[in-house]
Amino acid sequence: MKKFSTYLVVMFMGLYWIIRILITLMAQLGSDFLGVVPINMTFEIVLLFVFLICAILVVKRKMIGALLYLALHAIYFGGDVAQKLQMLISGQTMALSDISGLFFSALGIIIPLFALGDLLLDKGRKEHPVDKKTDWFYKNEQYDREMDERADKNNYRTL
Repeated sequence: MKKFSTYLVVMFMGLYWIIRILITLMAQLGSDFLGVVPINMTFEIVLLFVFLICAILVVKRKMIGALLYLALHAIYFGGDVAQKLQMLISGQTMALSDISGLFFSALGIIIPLFALGDLLLDKGRKEHPVDKKTDWFYKNEQYDREMDERADKNNYRTL
């Protein structure tokens, strides 16, 4: 996790996870959080636990983590977003709970898209990334030989 964009994406992933925990907890207590209730309580709880694995994989720059995160969120929130957008396009009046549900569901698809895009656009994600700041020292055999020869010439006697 060397890039600032990765830090931001993981931070937003964590904040959205905390909001989804609050939504689930409030639904279990018999209330709603800003009018938002979980679509499917069982899948929501599974999604909250699978997020931990996905977040670790995204931090480690593994593509499978971002793909799994996007796939699960698209499956869970995709139908809700499509249904509420259809209501919006057809001109039906939407309550505040429907609008906030659309916002949180759309956010649940946008954040995984950003996580996947961040990993796709990062060229240093490969197995052996090139880091110009340290490679001149660690991968420079000529420098090692020069240091060895110079170290052999500077032997000082101690009494």
